[in-house]
Amino acid sequence: MKDFFKDTLKVVELASVLAGPAVGMFFAELGAEVIKIENKKTGGDMTRTWKLPSENPVSSFSAYYASVNWHKTSLLLDLENLTDRQQLYDIIETADIVISNYRLQVAQKLGVDYATLSAFNSSLIFAQLNAFDSESERPAFDVVLQAEAGFMYMNGEADGLPVKMPVALIDVLAAHQLKEGILLALLRRTQTGKGAFVQTSLFEAAVASLVNQATNWLMGGYIPQRMGTQHPNIAPYGDLYTCSDGQQIVLAIGTEKQFAHLCYQLELEALLEDPRFDTNAARVKNRAALNTLLSEKISVRESSILLQNLEKQGVPSASIRNMQQVFELPSAQSMILEETWPDGTLSQRVKTVAFEIQA
Repeated sequence: MKDFFKDTLKVVELASVLAGPAVGMFFAELGAEVIKIENKKTGGDMTRTWKLPSENPVSSFSAYYASVNWHKTSLLLDLENLTDRQQLYDIIETADIVISNYRLQVAQKLGVDYATLSAFNSSLIFAQLNAFDSESERPAFDVVLQAEAGFMYMNGEADGLPVKMPVALIDVLAAHQLKEGILLALLRRTQTGKGAFVQTSLFEAAVASLVNQATNWLMGGYIPQRMGTQHPNIAPYGDLYTCSDGQQIVLAIGTEKQFAHLCYQLELEALLEDPRFDTNAARVKNRAALNTLLSEKISVRESSILLQNLEKQGVPSASIRNMQQVFELPSAQSMILEETWPDGTLSQRVKTVAFEIQA
């Protein structure tokens, strides 16, 4: 997969922070040449300075920056300088894709908007990422969108405050939307030879990702509430339990067959005949009583043995892992990409490409 676009695709990244650079890294992983244009006046992408206390304070890179900037050629330019701007225009003449998250008025002022750049290259695919819509000049980071699109309201414990997701997931989702649009534009270009203007927004990507929670409101008139890890439509699903060794596990029971196998494993067969728990709807209604019974049985089981037995019976379940434990898994280790920065720092991040294509 790493050579899919090798020597065939040139991408110019006029984007910073996470969503836009994640799109650029996607194409870099597939072999494209990706040129990242960074602001010379500010020392580059602002995430270069978003460092943990444990990171090297004098390095010009951060772990955050590394997460979405693998295998790119970084070029520091001041686009208010006409010489630097012309350098960009020269690159655009042979580029295939431009990824931009400039607000429209700023892009027009700097001469890097779609109308300007497409005049240099009629086959150019210009991919624009907005915060809200194409006319809005409102700035936003991921947490703003998590709040505006309803994620924070429904995320957290029932008796707690709204909580943001611990990764900038709206940025990640918007990156996927933009990639899909670019790939369709590339397909169309092979048929017509014409470039295209592709755009999405963080807000639209967020709303598109509300799926069943949105439909619970649109069709059921139900405003999703904070439920911790629990699921409004299924039980037990997302419910947490502590085993005898102190390890927490989570269950995700989606079918009656899975619930039956869970009951057999925990010696709770009587629940299958109990009208409080004999259907999913009944279990959702009586979730608290069900969790009390499940917790009592799970609390005396050793986590690894219980999880092995549940897996054998096709019951979805998992151990709650921290980041160290995640990357002790071979399948996670195979997702790591390494690169040595110009200052000698060995950087690591995970792939954005998580698929394979076989002929």
